[in-house]
Amino acid sequence: MKDKEQIREGLKSNPRVKSLLDFLIMNQRDARPRWYVRLLAPLYQHRECGSKIYRSVRMDTPPYRRFWLGRRSVIESYCCINNAVGDVTIGDYSRIGIHCTVIGPVCIGHHVNLAQGITVTALNHNFNDTNRRIDEQGITTKPVVIGDDVWIGANAVILPGVSIGSHAVIAAGAVVTSDVEDYTVVGGVPAKVIKKLRK
Repeated sequence: MKDKEQIREGLKSNPRVKSLLDFLIMNQRDARPRWYVRLLAPLYQHRECGSKIYRSVRMDTPPYRRFWLGRRSVIESYCCINNAVGDVTIGDYSRIGIHCTVIGPVCIGHHVNLAQGITVTALNHNFNDTNRRIDEQGITTKPVVIGDDVWIGANAVILPGVSIGSHAVIAAGAVVTSDVEDYTVVGGVPAKVIKKLRK
């Protein structure tokens, strides 16, 4: 771990080498790892015993960020997992449903169930400078943390910087813009508390 940190610091201090490595690893137009990097993905992704990633999943997971999939966890068909700007960790016995998108840095706990079509993103594009195009202004990230034993309904959206407590429920179609406490059901746009599951 210390060696990786030293390599990262070395790259930060040498922007030309970092740019060259970025070019060799990431296809800039497609915003995903190059085909030969994707071939090597099983060598640098961490997958615990009994975990499964369906073949149709788009794994945009370059080796300079962490991807971790816990024991007996599943990423279902047509998902997109992206750790290019932050680590993605998924705990044990969790399920990422069909057509979900997860953009790091995101930490998903144990026994978490994401239904279909959910977006969990810690990334946002900067747009405040009206004298420059949005695609010139870069991005910001704020980590998303999802606790243990959480159920997120279909087509929900979890936005940057949100923490969701343990045993929380997110209603289908909700847009979660702020933290959700343990044992709380939220829903709506933006998501509001519907009820507490524990007094």
